[in-house]
Amino acid sequence: MTREERANLELELVAKRQEHSDLDAAIHALISTGTADTMMLQRLKKKKLMIKDRITQLEDILLPDIIA
Repeated sequence: MTREERANLELELVAKRQEHSDLDAAIHALISTGTADTMMLQRLKKKKLMIKDRITQLEDILLPDIIA
């Protein structure tokens, strides 16, 4: 992996972590105010889960497990 590829993956990881955090805050705000319908919450939670899966993929690429 080149340094440029690694840098791009690290930038994507930072962006995905921020997006995940923002979605989490939005979900909690909607739940606490009671302004969200069930379908909206399900969509947001599904999107949050997909982002979490991508975060895990990126972490696995950037920090591979090395068995010594």
